[in-house]
Amino acid sequence: MKREKAVWEEDVQSTFAEEYQDLLNVVRFIEGFGLLFVECSPPQGTEIIEKIRQDIPQERVDVLRLDKTTYNFYSLVKDLPNLAEIDVLFVTGLEYSLYQYEEEMKERGLDSNEIISISRRGVPPVLINLNQQRERFRDDFDICFVFLLPRFAVDYLIKRAPDFFDWRSGLFLFPINEEYVRQESLDVCAKELDDYIELTRQQRKYEWCRIKSLLDDERLPVEQKASLLVRKAFLDRKFQHNEEAILACDEALKIQANNYEVWNNKGVALKNLERYEQAVAAYEKALEIKPDYYYAWNNKGDALRNLERYEQAIVAYEKALEIKPDYHYAWRNKGIALFYLERYEQAIAAYEKALEIKPDYHYAWKNKGIALFCLERYEQAITTFEKALEIKPDYHYAWSCKGNTFLQLKLYQQAIAAYEKALEIKPDYHYAWSGKGNTFLKLKLYQQAIAAYEKALEIKPNREYFISNLGLIKYEMGKIDEAIKNWEAAIKINNQFVEPPLAIGVALYKKGENSAGLTMAETVLKLDKSWGNLQRLKKELWGDKLLADAEKLLENPQIKTLLSQTVEEERSKEEKMDGDSNSNQL
Repeated sequence: MKREKAVWEEDVQSTFAEEYQDLLNVVRFIEGFGLLFVECSPPQGTEIIEKIRQDIPQERVDVLRLDKTTYNFYSLVKDLPNLAEIDVLFVTGLEYSLYQYEEEMKERGLDSNEIISISRRGVPPVLINLNQQRERFRDDFDICFVFLLPRFAVDYLIKRAPDFFDWRSGLFLFPINEEYVRQESLDVCAKELDDYIELTRQQRKYEWCRIKSLLDDERLPVEQKASLLVRKAFLDRKFQHNEEAILACDEALKIQANNYEVWNNKGVALKNLERYEQAVAAYEKALEIKPDYYYAWNNKGDALRNLERYEQAIVAYEKALEIKPDYHYAWRNKGIALFYLERYEQAIAAYEKALEIKPDYHYAWKNKGIALFCLERYEQAITTFEKALEIKPDYHYAWSCKGNTFLQLKLYQQAIAAYEKALEIKPDYHYAWSGKGNTFLKLKLYQQAIAAYEKALEIKPNREYFISNLGLIKYEMGKIDEAIKNWEAAIKINNQFVEPPLAIGVALYKKGENSAGLTMAETVLKLDKSWGNLQRLKKELWGDKLLADAEKLLENPQIKTLLSQTVEEERSKEEKMDGDSNSNQL
């Protein structure tokens, strides 16, 4: 049996050849069950496996690659289809499960100090399984297990799975010197952040583990740490661990305060947490350092857009496009800001520019369709949504925006079919359930409409629009008091929502409570006279009964006087603005 090292020190390390020869001798010696732990780098692990296959050709060697979190390692081995044929089983990737253990604690809402405290004394589920099942491993598997692990994972096993680790037939420490760590770090940092975008979730997970292993190694040169941290922060964001990303950025900034990529990453994490003002400040810091960093200009635009500062957002997007005219994301984002300003034709032009650059950009096709919808160019909108769906057939947003368009064209069966397609793809898409409810309401299929709205409310319980629409149905069913209760509930959620108080005013007027009804209606109409238009109410899905009763209220002399006064006031404002404009020109 080889001598085991209790500490890792450069001056007592064996060479790769010496350590490999020791490992080879032990593998040759073991007959039946064995348990070996090997600390090595991933490239070393690949080399070890191939050399063992060549040097012991009579042994049947297999590899169990754990590329995702494992909770029951025993069952995983037991279910191997070729289990009876294996003599030596190399196991790689156990570190995924160890990192996942700490990630799960983050998802439980624990802060960094709590996580460190628990992780020092807690045991990941996979190691609990190894500890508890150790006798079964010996009794059930006639196999020599060889675990290939990074340093931190070996430390985890020693401290957290001592019962399992104590059964080892050997511990082998392959030399990983500072030069190797430096080279591995340079290899990781050679990747641009854009390279990570196209990776699958599992590939990103692999890269994250690789980076985390390097950051956990005290031999990592400090000058390379910041670059690794910014890549870790980028991947943290992709896994929705934004607080962790911010911590990584802050650590990187202690090393390199003028790293513009770090500031940009921190800004995105802050934006994801809806801390938009702080995000803007972070982007501005990045742009102080690198004024032509178009990513930061685009991201600053996104944060400003979320702050509803749309004109400033457009300026930021245009700055990004000055630097990189073919940046299709910025064209699309500029279109969104224009859309919110109700400058729909200009928004469409921006989306079309994005599509010139990237014709298969389904997001831009969908956004263009929505702008066309707002311009009531419904046939063109449907064609545009269909283009998005050619590119991405499972794009539930486009199936739902398409359903809405069919609804406006009174093609109700096609609308229902589109909503149902959206719900096949995403069963919890509340807007599609609401769209179905709207369509059933138009068809006067009230029970089906109620069921659809209630399903939407299961998913989004405090969505005032869904509750208000339930009131519209109840009114058409003759259940006026129930309708009023729905509208009152909607007002409690959002007291700025003008439709429910107007509907209550109509209902009270219908019930003969004229004074109360007129007061509520007047309050709404003073805020927004457009609600005094029956065509507007019809577009808002008001049914025949409610429209008829609304018409009676709107014919009341008190309301007619109010609406006429409002029109005159608006006209006076326009004339004054024209006068001011002429004065300025003079």
